[in-house]
Amino acid sequence: MSEHTYKLIELTGSSSESSDQAIQNAIKKASESVKHMHWFEVIETRGYIENDGVKYWQVTIKVGFRIED
Repeated sequence: MSEHTYKLIELTGSSSESSDQAIQNAIKKASESVKHMHWFEVIETRGYIENDGVKYWQVTIKVGFRIED
């Protein structure tokens, strides 16, 4: 079994659809430049209210990715 080293980055995704979609949006955008992402942890969830309803979700996540050998 090989040993790995990981780095953490913090991302905030947004969506007018759902908090889950906000997470997906953050990961998809980060994947354009960050390789070897393996896991994420939700650290904060926020929303924007307009006309008595949720207009936007914002979710901040920590993402762990493996540093290449």
